[in-house]
Amino acid sequence: MNKMMSDWKETTLGEIATDIAYGYTESASIEPVGPKFLRITDIQDDFINWESVPYCPISENDHKKYKLEVGDVVIARTGNSTGATATIKKEVDAVFASYLIRFKIDREKADYLFIDFLLRSNYWKAFVNSVKGGSAQGGANARNFAEFPILLPPLTEQKAIAAILSSFDDKIELLRRQNKTLENFAQTIYKQWFVKFKVKSEKLKVNQETGLPEGWRIGKLKDFGEIICGKTPPKSINEYFGGGIPFIKIPDMHNDMYIVKTEDSLTEKGANYQSNKFVPKNSICVSCIATVGLVSITSQSSQTNQQINTIVPTKNEYLEYLYFVLKNMTDDLLAIGSGGSATLNINTGVFSDIEIMLPSNDIIKLYNLIAKPLFEKVLFNLKQIQTLSKLRDTLLPKLMKGEIRMKDSETLAEKS
Repeated sequence: MNKMMSDWKETTLGEIATDIAYGYTESASIEPVGPKFLRITDIQDDFINWESVPYCPISENDHKKYKLEVGDVVIARTGNSTGATATIKKEVDAVFASYLIRFKIDREKADYLFIDFLLRSNYWKAFVNSVKGGSAQGGANARNFAEFPILLPPLTEQKAIAAILSSFDDKIELLRRQNKTLENFAQTIYKQWFVKFKVKSEKLKVNQETGLPEGWRIGKLKDFGEIICGKTPPKSINEYFGGGIPFIKIPDMHNDMYIVKTEDSLTEKGANYQSNKFVPKNSICVSCIATVGLVSITSQSSQTNQQINTIVPTKNEYLEYLYFVLKNMTDDLLAIGSGGSATLNINTGVFSDIEIMLPSNDIIKLYNLIAKPLFEKVLFNLKQIQTLSKLRDTLLPKLMKGEIRMKDSETLAEKS
């Protein structure tokens, strides 16, 4: 340890926690009965979207016992999400579910935001992989996580490091909120025009026989473009994977309108093995097996696995309309996918034949003129988020190991 870091202390996650506890067992409810009920699935990329978190009934005593407070760190303990973390950063009436473990950080020893970033680092990921059980689902327990080794700077330096890294998170959060506003605005117009049949404050004349505006009709999804079901190249051939071509799977489709990054990728050789599975930029991916109803747009030429059906619009102006049609069909897609089997499944043929409304071309073109700039701004923001995330993640290990002193890191953050 160099001289400048002589006052950094070796400790563990367990040693800086005042309390470690497993969560509450209950069924989630979409009805607002009781507090918010935080589950593993509500943690995406180490963040929580509280708007989508459900509720749960709970007694007064249990509410007090499992209530989350600012500074609490929760860690997923089972399945593919083992080790996923989130830190409570604002006051919210919420409790946590049984597959999560809560660590209450001792504020006199550690800054909870510093610990938050440490638990999002590659050090943490490597540690989780080393303690995770070897079964298909895997998992870890509170004792495993408590043993995570930490090199802890003085409290003032922890706060300074956390402040630098938080500046990136603040910018990312601002862009995410802006994207939500942009999407909501585009969807509000969509509902006015294509649900209420009211275009620019003028009610369209409806045909009494069809129930649709004049010139509109009911068609099928395949009338708007080519439908492509994805496929996975042979996993036994290593040279097919790890290249520059995005390979989209269902986990890549959560939360964002556009897919700008994927966990896996294909080489040119791997993609050309199934060249008929390429989908171009501005294609709409829909998850159709197991997790049904997620909808995202490709940001570049990509391929998908077999759990995803993709529509490649025949006309550019179809994109925004089709996106919201499919986004608003979640319940219908779930009903179609049930089909009496335990696993939800919508095959390509059934997906192609889904009936949707075909508005007149002039209305679709007019909607495209309004919505397209909003969609393009969302994509621009997502690319900015990706750049900021990469810069933050590059700085993180250097700050945590003391390789960059605060003066240098402040300069880097200001330039971002």
